[in-house]
Amino acid sequence: MNLSRTLSLLIVQVALIALYAGLMITGNASPLAGYVLLSMLAALGCLLIMNTLRTRSNLKQLKAGLARAAEGPIKLRFFATEDRLWNEIIYDINELLRRLERMEQEAVRSQASRKSLLSAISHDIRTPLTSIIGYIDAMKDEVFASVQDKQAYLEILAAKSNALKLLVEDLFTLAKLDADEMPQQPELLDYAELAREALIELLPELRRRGLELTVQLPEEPCLIRADQLSLLRVLRNVLDNAALYGSAGKVLGVHLVEAGHCWRLVIWDQGPGIAEAELLHIFERSYRSQSARESAEAGSGLGLAIAKALVEQNGGSIEADSRPWDRTAFAISFPRHEAS
Repeated sequence: MNLSRTLSLLIVQVALIALYAGLMITGNASPLAGYVLLSMLAALGCLLIMNTLRTRSNLKQLKAGLARAAEGPIKLRFFATEDRLWNEIIYDINELLRRLERMEQEAVRSQASRKSLLSAISHDIRTPLTSIIGYIDAMKDEVFASVQDKQAYLEILAAKSNALKLLVEDLFTLAKLDADEMPQQPELLDYAELAREALIELLPELRRRGLELTVQLPEEPCLIRADQLSLLRVLRNVLDNAALYGSAGKVLGVHLVEAGHCWRLVIWDQGPGIAEAELLHIFERSYRSQSARESAEAGSGLGLAIAKALVEQNGGSIEADSRPWDRTAFAISFPRHEAS
Protein backbone atom coordinates (compact mmCIF):
# COMPACT_ATOMS: atom_id res chain seq x y z
CA MET A 1 0.00 0.00 0.00
CA ASN A 2 1.28 3.46 -0.85
CA LEU A 3 -1.09 6.13 0.39
CA SER A 4 1.11 9.13 -0.42
CA ARG A 5 1.67 7.86 -3.99
CA THR A 6 -2.08 7.42 -4.47
CA LEU A 7 -2.72 10.96 -3.32
CA SER A 8 0.03 12.26 -5.62
CA LEU A 9 -1.47 10.47 -8.63
CA LEU A 10 -4.90 11.92 -7.90
CA ILE A 11 -3.45 15.42 -7.63
CA VAL A 12 -1.56 15.04 -10.93
CA GLN A 13 -4.70 13.75 -12.65
CA VAL A 14 -6.76 16.69 -11.43
CA ALA A 15 -4.00 19.07 -12.56
CA LEU A 16 -3.87 17.55 -16.08
CA ILE A 17 -7.65 17.68 -16.42
CA ALA A 18 -7.63 21.30 -15.32
CA LEU A 19 -4.84 22.09 -17.81
CA TYR A 20 -6.67 20.45 -20.69
CA ALA A 21 -9.89 22.24 -19.75
CA GLY A 22 -8.02 25.53 -19.73
CA LEU A 23 -6.58 24.89 -23.19
CA MET A 24 -10.02 24.01 -24.50
CA ILE A 25 -11.52 27.19 -23.11
CA THR A 26 -8.81 29.39 -24.60
CA GLY A 27 -8.93 27.54 -27.95
CA ASN A 28 -5.26 26.54 -27.76
CA ALA A 29 -5.87 22.78 -27.49
CA SER A 30 -4.36 20.96 -30.48
CA PRO A 31 -5.21 17.31 -31.33
CA LEU A 32 -1.65 16.30 -30.45
CA ALA A 33 -1.86 17.98 -27.06
CA GLY A 34 -5.18 16.23 -26.47
CA TYR A 35 -3.69 12.82 -27.32
CA VAL A 36 -0.71 13.44 -25.06
CA LEU A 37 -2.86 14.54 -22.14
CA LEU A 38 -5.29 11.64 -22.61
CA SER A 39 -2.35 9.20 -22.72
CA MET A 40 -0.94 10.64 -19.56
CA LEU A 41 -4.35 10.46 -17.87
CA ALA A 42 -4.74 6.83 -18.94
CA ALA A 43 -1.29 5.95 -17.60
CA LEU A 44 -2.02 7.73 -14.33
CA GLY A 45 -5.36 5.96 -14.12
CA CYS A 46 -3.64 2.58 -14.50
CA LEU A 47 -1.16 3.48 -11.76
CA LEU A 48 -4.01 4.65 -9.57
CA ILE A 49 -5.89 1.37 -10.07
CA MET A 50 -2.74 -0.64 -9.28
CA ASN A 51 -2.18 1.37 -6.08
CA THR A 52 -5.82 0.97 -5.09
CA LEU A 53 -5.62 -2.80 -5.58
CA ARG A 54 -2.38 -2.91 -3.57
CA THR A 55 -4.07 -0.86 -0.85
CA ARG A 56 -7.01 -3.24 -0.67
CA SER A 57 -4.66 -6.25 -0.57
CA ASN A 58 -2.64 -4.75 2.32
CA LEU A 59 -5.82 -3.86 4.18
CA LYS A 60 -7.05 -7.45 3.82
CA GLN A 61 -3.74 -8.74 5.16
CA LEU A 62 -3.95 -6.29 8.06
CA LYS A 63 -7.52 -7.35 8.85
CA ALA A 64 -6.61 -11.05 8.70
CA GLY A 65 -3.58 -10.50 10.93
CA LEU A 66 -5.58 -8.58 13.52
CA ALA A 67 -8.22 -11.32 13.49
CA ARG A 68 -5.51 -13.93 14.21
CA ALA A 69 -4.12 -11.76 17.01
CA ALA A 70 -7.59 -11.47 18.54
CA GLU A 71 -8.09 -15.26 18.56
CA GLY A 72 -4.84 -16.39 20.17
CA PRO A 73 -1.51 -15.33 21.67
CA ILE A 74 -0.65 -11.82 20.49
CA LYS A 75 2.76 -12.44 18.89
CA LEU A 76 1.99 -11.05 15.43
CA ARG A 77 3.88 -8.04 14.06
CA PHE A 78 3.44 -6.18 10.76
CA PHE A 79 6.38 -5.22 8.54
CA ALA A 80 7.16 -1.73 7.34
CA THR A 81 6.87 -0.68 3.70
CA GLU A 82 8.37 2.07 1.56
CA ASP A 83 5.49 4.44 2.36
CA ARG A 84 5.97 6.81 5.30
CA LEU A 85 2.27 7.32 6.04
CA TRP A 86 1.57 3.59 5.99
CA ASN A 87 4.61 2.98 8.22
CA GLU A 88 3.16 5.35 10.84
CA ILE A 89 -0.03 3.29 10.88
CA ILE A 90 1.98 0.03 11.07
CA TYR A 91 4.06 1.42 13.94
CA ASP A 92 0.95 2.39 15.93
CA ILE A 93 -0.64 -1.03 15.36
CA ASN A 94 2.56 -2.88 16.32
CA GLU A 95 2.86 -0.74 19.46
CA LEU A 96 -0.74 -1.56 20.36
CA LEU A 97 -0.05 -5.27 19.82
CA ARG A 98 3.05 -5.05 22.05
CA ARG A 99 1.00 -3.46 24.81
CA LEU A 100 -1.74 -6.05 24.47
CA GLU A 101 0.86 -8.83 24.61
CA ARG A 102 2.33 -7.37 27.81
CA MET A 103 -1.15 -7.11 29.32
CA GLU A 104 -1.85 -10.73 28.36
CA GLN A 105 1.42 -11.88 29.96
CA GLU A 106 0.69 -9.90 33.12
CA ALA A 107 -2.79 -11.41 33.26
CA VAL A 108 -1.34 -14.92 33.01
CA ARG A 109 1.21 -14.17 35.74
CA SER A 110 -1.48 -12.60 37.90
CA GLN A 111 -3.73 -15.64 37.49
CA ALA A 112 -0.87 -18.00 38.38
CA SER A 113 0.01 -15.85 41.38
CA ARG A 114 -3.62 -15.80 42.49
CA LYS A 115 -3.87 -19.60 42.24
CA SER A 116 -0.65 -19.97 44.24
CA LEU A 117 -1.94 -17.50 46.81
CA LEU A 118 -5.26 -19.33 47.20
CA SER A 119 -3.46 -22.66 47.56
CA ALA A 120 -1.11 -21.30 50.21
CA ILE A 121 -3.85 -19.46 52.08
CA SER A 122 -6.17 -22.48 52.09
CA HIS A 123 -3.35 -24.45 53.71
CA ASP A 124 -2.68 -21.64 56.20
CA ILE A 125 -6.34 -21.54 57.18
CA ARG A 126 -6.84 -25.30 57.28
CA THR A 127 -3.82 -25.96 59.53
CA PRO A 128 -4.79 -23.78 62.54
CA LEU A 129 -8.47 -24.58 62.02
CA THR A 130 -7.78 -28.32 62.22
CA SER A 131 -5.70 -27.73 65.33
CA ILE A 132 -8.44 -25.63 66.94
CA ILE A 133 -11.06 -28.28 66.23
CA GLY A 134 -8.77 -30.95 67.69
CA TYR A 135 -8.21 -29.04 70.93
CA ILE A 136 -11.93 -28.27 71.25
CA ASP A 137 -12.76 -31.99 70.83
CA ALA A 138 -10.13 -32.86 73.43
CA MET A 139 -11.63 -30.39 75.90
CA LYS A 140 -15.13 -31.69 75.22
CA ASP A 141 -13.91 -35.20 76.02
CA GLU A 142 -12.05 -33.83 79.08
CA VAL A 143 -8.83 -35.63 78.19
CA PHE A 144 -6.68 -33.17 80.15
CA ALA A 145 -5.20 -34.51 83.38
CA SER A 146 -5.26 -31.32 85.42
CA VAL A 147 -6.46 -27.74 85.59
CA GLN A 148 -3.00 -26.71 84.36
CA ASP A 149 -3.44 -28.84 81.25
CA LYS A 150 -6.82 -27.28 80.63
CA GLN A 151 -5.29 -23.82 80.94
CA ALA A 152 -2.52 -24.80 78.52
CA TYR A 153 -5.13 -26.01 76.01
CA LEU A 154 -7.00 -22.72 76.32
CA GLU A 155 -3.81 -20.74 75.72
CA ILE A 156 -3.03 -22.79 72.62
CA LEU A 157 -6.60 -22.26 71.37
CA ALA A 158 -6.28 -18.53 71.93
CA ALA A 159 -2.96 -18.40 70.04
CA LYS A 160 -4.30 -20.46 67.11
CA SER A 161 -7.49 -18.38 66.96
CA ASN A 162 -5.50 -15.15 66.99
CA ALA A 163 -3.26 -16.40 64.17
CA LEU A 164 -6.34 -17.25 62.14
CA LYS A 165 -7.83 -13.82 62.87
CA LEU A 166 -4.65 -12.08 61.68
CA LEU A 167 -4.61 -14.14 58.50
CA VAL A 168 -8.22 -13.23 57.71
CA GLU A 169 -7.43 -9.55 58.37
CA ASP A 170 -4.48 -9.73 55.94
CA LEU A 171 -6.69 -11.30 53.29
CA PHE A 172 -9.34 -8.64 53.83
CA THR A 173 -6.72 -5.89 53.50
CA LEU A 174 -5.40 -7.37 50.26
CA ALA A 175 -8.91 -7.66 48.85
CA LYS A 176 -9.59 -3.99 49.66
CA LEU A 177 -6.28 -2.94 48.11
CA ASP A 178 -7.08 -4.90 44.94
CA ALA A 179 -10.53 -3.33 44.71
CA ASP A 180 -9.07 0.14 45.39
CA GLU A 181 -11.38 0.36 48.41
CA MET A 182 -8.70 1.44 50.87
CA PRO A 183 -8.43 5.21 50.34
CA GLN A 184 -5.46 6.86 52.04
CA GLN A 185 -5.81 10.03 54.10
CA PRO A 186 -2.32 11.54 54.09
CA GLU A 187 -1.41 13.98 56.83
CA LEU A 188 1.76 15.53 58.22
CA LEU A 189 3.37 12.95 60.54
CA ASP A 190 6.48 12.72 62.68
CA TYR A 191 8.18 9.61 61.26
CA ALA A 192 10.39 9.17 64.34
CA GLU A 193 7.45 9.37 66.75
CA LEU A 194 5.47 6.86 64.71
CA ALA A 195 8.44 4.46 64.74
CA ARG A 196 8.64 4.80 68.55
CA GLU A 197 4.94 3.98 68.83
CA ALA A 198 5.35 0.83 66.72
CA LEU A 199 8.40 -0.23 68.74
CA ILE A 200 6.65 0.20 72.09
CA GLU A 201 3.90 -2.17 70.92
CA LEU A 202 6.55 -4.74 69.94
CA LEU A 203 8.66 -4.59 73.12
CA PRO A 204 6.99 -7.56 74.87
CA GLU A 205 7.57 -9.74 71.80
CA LEU A 206 11.21 -8.61 71.57
CA ARG A 207 11.79 -9.50 75.22
CA ARG A 208 10.13 -12.89 74.72
CA ARG A 209 12.50 -13.66 71.88
CA GLY A 210 15.57 -12.36 73.72
CA LEU A 211 16.31 -9.67 71.14
CA GLU A 212 18.55 -6.72 71.95
CA LEU A 213 17.12 -3.49 70.54
CA THR A 214 19.32 -0.76 69.09
CA VAL A 215 17.48 2.45 68.19
CA GLN A 216 18.66 5.66 66.53
CA LEU A 217 15.74 8.03 66.09
CA PRO A 218 16.21 11.82 65.90
CA GLU A 219 14.70 13.88 68.71
CA GLU A 220 13.58 16.64 66.35
CA PRO A 221 10.43 16.10 64.22
CA CYS A 222 11.05 14.12 61.01
CA LEU A 223 8.05 15.21 58.98
CA ILE A 224 6.58 13.13 56.19
CA ARG A 225 3.14 12.98 54.60
CA ALA A 226 1.26 9.67 54.84
CA ASP A 227 -1.83 7.93 56.18
CA GLN A 228 -1.15 7.28 59.87
CA LEU A 229 -2.98 3.97 60.23
CA SER A 230 -1.47 2.59 57.02
CA LEU A 231 2.05 3.60 58.02
CA LEU A 232 1.66 2.02 61.46
CA ARG A 233 0.48 -1.16 59.72
CA VAL A 234 3.59 -1.08 57.52
CA LEU A 235 5.96 -0.62 60.48
CA ARG A 236 4.29 -3.40 62.47
CA ASN A 237 4.49 -5.79 59.54
CA VAL A 238 8.18 -5.13 58.86
CA LEU A 239 9.13 -5.16 62.56
CA ASP A 240 7.19 -8.40 63.12
CA ASN A 241 8.96 -9.92 60.13
CA ALA A 242 12.40 -8.92 61.46
CA ALA A 243 11.58 -10.19 64.97
CA LEU A 244 10.23 -13.50 63.64
CA TYR A 245 12.94 -14.42 61.13
CA GLY A 246 15.92 -12.50 62.54
CA SER A 247 15.65 -13.55 66.18
CA ALA A 248 18.55 -16.00 65.84
CA GLY A 249 20.87 -12.99 65.42
CA LYS A 250 19.75 -11.65 68.83
CA VAL A 251 19.82 -8.02 67.60
CA LEU A 252 17.16 -5.83 66.02
CA GLY A 253 17.97 -2.30 64.90
CA VAL A 254 15.80 0.67 63.95
CA HIS A 255 17.56 3.72 62.48
CA LEU A 256 16.01 6.82 60.92
CA VAL A 257 18.30 8.89 58.69
CA GLU A 258 18.11 11.63 56.08
CA ALA A 259 18.70 10.38 52.54
CA GLY A 260 18.62 13.25 50.07
CA HIS A 261 15.10 14.65 50.03
CA CYS A 262 13.73 11.69 52.00
CA TRP A 263 13.56 10.30 55.51
CA ARG A 264 14.66 6.66 55.41
CA LEU A 265 13.75 4.25 58.21
CA VAL A 266 16.00 1.18 58.25
CA ILE A 267 14.86 -1.90 60.18
CA TRP A 268 17.61 -4.51 60.36
CA ASP A 269 18.60 -7.73 62.07
CA GLN A 270 21.57 -10.08 62.13
CA GLY A 271 19.70 -13.30 61.49
CA PRO A 272 20.14 -15.94 58.76
CA GLY A 273 19.01 -13.43 56.15
CA ILE A 274 17.52 -13.81 52.70
CA ALA A 275 19.23 -15.43 49.71
CA GLU A 276 20.05 -13.05 46.86
CA ALA A 277 17.76 -14.91 44.45
CA GLU A 278 14.87 -14.62 46.92
CA LEU A 279 15.24 -10.86 47.42
CA LEU A 280 13.49 -10.35 44.07
CA HIS A 281 10.37 -12.11 45.33
CA ILE A 282 9.97 -11.27 49.02
CA PHE A 283 7.35 -8.57 48.35
CA GLU A 284 5.22 -10.94 46.28
CA ARG A 285 2.01 -12.21 47.80
CA SER A 286 2.28 -15.41 49.78
CA TYR A 287 5.99 -15.78 48.95
CA ARG A 288 8.08 -17.30 51.70
CA SER A 289 11.86 -17.47 51.74
CA GLN A 290 13.63 -20.73 52.51
CA SER A 291 14.19 -19.72 56.13
CA ALA A 292 10.51 -18.79 56.45
CA ARG A 293 9.40 -22.15 55.05
CA GLU A 294 11.63 -23.92 57.55
CA SER A 295 10.37 -21.86 60.49
CA ALA A 296 7.81 -23.39 62.81
CA GLU A 297 6.30 -19.92 63.30
CA ALA A 298 6.13 -18.92 59.63
CA GLY A 299 3.56 -16.27 58.83
CA SER A 300 1.15 -16.09 55.92
CA GLY A 301 3.61 -14.45 53.53
CA LEU A 302 1.22 -11.52 53.06
CA GLY A 303 2.74 -8.99 55.48
CA LEU A 304 5.49 -7.64 53.21
CA ALA A 305 3.18 -7.55 50.17
CA ILE A 306 0.71 -5.45 52.16
CA ALA A 307 3.53 -3.23 53.42
CA LYS A 308 4.81 -2.57 49.92
CA ALA A 309 1.34 -1.76 48.58
CA LEU A 310 0.59 0.66 51.42
CA VAL A 311 3.98 2.37 51.20
CA GLU A 312 3.60 2.94 47.47
CA GLN A 313 0.04 4.22 47.88
CA ASN A 314 1.46 6.87 50.19
CA GLY A 315 4.19 7.95 47.79
CA GLY A 316 7.04 6.10 49.47
CA SER A 317 9.33 3.22 48.61
CA ILE A 318 10.49 0.05 50.35
CA GLU A 319 13.49 -2.10 49.51
CA ALA A 320 15.45 -4.93 51.08
CA ASP A 321 19.08 -5.98 51.26
CA SER A 322 20.63 -8.95 53.01
CA ARG A 323 24.01 -10.26 54.07
CA PRO A 324 23.26 -13.44 56.04
CA TRP A 325 24.30 -13.37 59.72
CA ASP A 326 25.59 -9.82 59.24
CA ARG A 327 22.78 -7.43 58.29
CA THR A 328 19.36 -7.97 56.72
CA ALA A 329 17.71 -4.59 56.27
CA PHE A 330 14.40 -3.15 55.09
CA ALA A 331 14.53 0.54 54.15
CA ILE A 332 11.24 2.47 54.08
CA SER A 333 11.59 5.94 52.57
CA PHE A 334 9.22 8.91 52.29
CA PRO A 335 9.81 12.43 50.95
CA ARG A 336 10.68 15.00 53.62
CA HIS A 337 8.18 17.76 54.37
CA GLU A 338 8.40 21.05 56.21
CA ALA A 339 5.95 22.23 58.84
CA SER A 340 3.32 24.50 57.31
